[in-house]
Amino acid sequence: MTRLAPLPHTAWSEDERAALAGAFGAAAADQFASGERETPNVLGALLQHPALAGPFLAYNNVLLRKPALDARLRELAVLRVAWRTRAPYEWAQHVRLASGLGITNDEIDAVTRGSDSDAWSALEADVLAATDQCIDHYRVNDETWGRLAKELDERQLVELVFVIGTYTALAMAFNSFGLELEPELREFAESFPAIEE
Repeated sequence: MTRLAPLPHTAWSEDERAALAGAFGAAAADQFASGERETPNVLGALLQHPALAGPFLAYNNVLLRKPALDARLRELAVLRVAWRTRAPYEWAQHVRLASGLGITNDEIDAVTRGSDSDAWSALEADVLAATDQCIDHYRVNDETWGRLAKELDERQLVELVFVIGTYTALAMAFNSFGLELEPELREFAESFPAIEE
């Protein structure tokens, strides 16, 4: 059930448009503001607080559009976060993204079982283990960090922890807002477990 409705484009002021322009450019912001381009529920919800939304979206664009970390590794970590935090909106969005990166349905299913699956390379298993460790203990343990540091450079290590933390925070926000899935996302969350109270 939606607790925080997305702000419709008809209710936007210059603040909301400016928040989107800073993240996506003026042309895209104009398309969202005019209704020419449909605003995803996630953006509409974040625009309830445009002063926060603008800087956050610009920051998140670094993780998505200018990454140091390989996109496949990022998406495996995000999917594991979404599964562990029981965040259906995040799960559906990133299953769709992962599919476009060549992550198979079997691999998406294996994300739900974590790092022990034989579906993963050693590095992928360590990324999933690091994700669980950050969620459970708020840090990557020494053994996992040591293995990751042999495969990833310093920028990638920093980014991995920020990806895990950012998408954990987003999962908490989406679950708390009761963010509704758009119709085109519902198929990606059909088998997702219900959120427990």
